[in-house]
Amino acid sequence: MIIKEKIAETYKIIQDEICRGLEVLDGSAIFEEELWDREGGGGGRTRIIQQGNILEKGGVNFSAVHGKLPEVIKKSFGVDEEDFFATGVSIVIHPNNPWVPIIHMNIRYFELNEQLRWFGGGIDLTPHYIVEEDARFFHHMLKNVCDKHHPTFYPEFKAWADRYFFIKHRNETRGIGGVFYDKLTPEKTGLTDVQIFDFSCDLGRTFVPTYTELVNRNREKTYTQHEKDWQLLRRGRYVEFNLVYDAGTRFGLETNGRIESILMSLPTQANWVYDYKPAPGSKEQKTLDLLKKDVDWINYEL
Repeated sequence: MIIKEKIAETYKIIQDEICRGLEVLDGSAIFEEELWDREGGGGGRTRIIQQGNILEKGGVNFSAVHGKLPEVIKKSFGVDEEDFFATGVSIVIHPNNPWVPIIHMNIRYFELNEQLRWFGGGIDLTPHYIVEEDARFFHHMLKNVCDKHHPTFYPEFKAWADRYFFIKHRNETRGIGGVFYDKLTPEKTGLTDVQIFDFSCDLGRTFVPTYTELVNRNREKTYTQHEKDWQLLRRGRYVEFNLVYDAGTRFGLETNGRIESILMSLPTQANWVYDYKPAPGSKEQKTLDLLKKDVDWINYEL
């Protein structure tokens, strides 16, 4: 049986690895770190990178918190226990260039007692403009790490991501999805808790090579003000999802989390235009047409 302290320490190492990788990728900006304590128990390391060559704003946060579970969360989880422990790494990157996609990752562990504990997480990609070759590469990378651990993980978690990262009031997905999972246990997967933890770590460690490739494919592309304006509109959609639907944001706010760390997922700037409609046949319209559930990106025909 794996212990929570080992999970937290490993997640801290993964945070370090990802921060180093992103600093190398950007080539200019470095992370600023703020250590914080949570009233009620635990704390974390918030790391923010800003105004870089590639990365306009990004966060790679680690937390390990404990204390009493609020009633609203107890009801949501369907449990009576109060004492909880939660640890994880959460990442959101907003790039400067509209051709470089937004990316999000989260790996986490939650424990009430030895019988009630589970892993959750996922990675998803939000391109401002969908490049089909990039979407296929991204999903291939996720499928590879999933297939290493369980034959059903990729199809199940890909479908889960499509459902989860869906902006209901817009009837569109936030991006091209990825993988998403929650409450993974030995009983549900047939794996040991150590094996599920290993999957969680491997998923976390696929972040740097995956995003590095995507950035390097697109970082030198030039863009116009029109494309920059579209990027700001797509960021607006990202903000809408995070503030209305994102479970991690709600959990952080409802457990008295640190506001600056919780809302680090928001971009520096986003726009909303009343009743915006892209020109028919434009690349903006093409992107909107692809923001749907159940697109088979692995076998997508270009």
